[in-house]
Amino acid sequence: MAKSYGDIYTLWLGHTPLVVLSGCKSVRNGLISHSEELSGRPVDSFLQALTNERGIVSTNGHTWKQQRRFGMMTLRNLGLGKRGLESRIQEEAQCLVKSLAAKNGEPVNPSDLIVHAVANVISAVVFGHRFSIEDPTFQEMVRCNNCLVTNMGTAWGRMYDAFPWLMQYVPGPHHSCFAAMDYLASFIKKEVKLHELNDSNEEPQDIIDYYLAQIAKTKQEPDSTFDEANMINVVTDLFVAGTETTAITLQWALLYMVAFPEIQKKVQEELDSVLDGSQLAYYEDKKILPFTNAVIHEVQRYGNIASVGIPRSCIRKATVNGYKLEKNTMVLPNLDSVLHDQHQWETPYKFNPNHFLDKNGNFRMNEAFLPFSAGHRVCLGEQLARFELFIFFTTLLRRFNIELPKGVTEVNTKYVFKMTLQPHPYEICAIPR
Repeated sequence: MAKSYGDIYTLWLGHTPLVVLSGCKSVRNGLISHSEELSGRPVDSFLQALTNERGIVSTNGHTWKQQRRFGMMTLRNLGLGKRGLESRIQEEAQCLVKSLAAKNGEPVNPSDLIVHAVANVISAVVFGHRFSIEDPTFQEMVRCNNCLVTNMGTAWGRMYDAFPWLMQYVPGPHHSCFAAMDYLASFIKKEVKLHELNDSNEEPQDIIDYYLAQIAKTKQEPDSTFDEANMINVVTDLFVAGTETTAITLQWALLYMVAFPEIQKKVQEELDSVLDGSQLAYYEDKKILPFTNAVIHEVQRYGNIASVGIPRSCIRKATVNGYKLEKNTMVLPNLDSVLHDQHQWETPYKFNPNHFLDKNGNFRMNEAFLPFSAGHRVCLGEQLARFELFIFFTTLLRRFNIELPKGVTEVNTKYVFKMTLQPHPYEICAIPR
């Protein structure tokens, strides 16, 4: 459509206009140059129905500002960007290594193992503890997470966006999303009760501790939005988003390593040369691992999981690319068009780590690298995701050669469309190095 109508055009969803931004220039202009104006969320949507307009992802105005500010400050307080949280990620990476090593090089679908490892990182952040993979409650939480991701991206979800007054009465898989949200809310309420009994307000250890302290601190403020309902949705937002995005990206990363074994070998050579005898990599090591860093960025670009991104809405009038947008206009930033913009990438539809390397082999960033979106609604967990991707990826390639099972010669790198773009189920052999 962008080829026919330009980098900004309108789709009519019935009587509702949806303005689509395509290409690096238009998307950056909308999300960064007009960050404040395009910081809203559409008010009638499946996402808002699921969250009851609470939490961070789907809220607007005063509620969104308070909840997002709290989320950013708390993640910082919990050690985002510091060794405390980094060591937890390394622990989960080692647990993942043990799980793969236990397969003794036999074919395995790594999806569940990766999801459980990543889910345990965010669990430590929000709940203050990890779970055993065999824990039935943890397994159900992961199942609920998968249910939300699977069904929100289907036609049922889009039908709910268009006809919310009707779809709440129509049978269909969209109702399983509400059941999944109810289960997660019920579990979080139990965790909150345990936190209240332990009373860690003086030395908060996780998101729930900090939120309970914030409720107590602001209970006399008439405009405070800090209450149990918002707390439950903030925790749900962080758990769902913090599990899905990183886990799927890591699944793509391992798939690309068997699809492009020469790149895997080059990453391993760099890791062996630079890290020497150390089995652990720290996030700051990315500065001395330019090729490995470039490969991770290329995984995020080429295997972009966010598709077009989540719609925004104008909180006031704005002029983007010379076009006037009225207040409450829905705007869809096509992130995929940025990550595959032919004016920004040498080979946009090929896996090419050189997109992030200069002629001397040094790492270089590209302004069209926007997998976490941009502006006021940029992904809250971007920094945590960056840490996880780097540590999990380097740990796995340091310990294993990732190979195709015997007899398998083709790799399917096409995606399955859900709420995120996921790889088709696949098996690998993790051969100890």
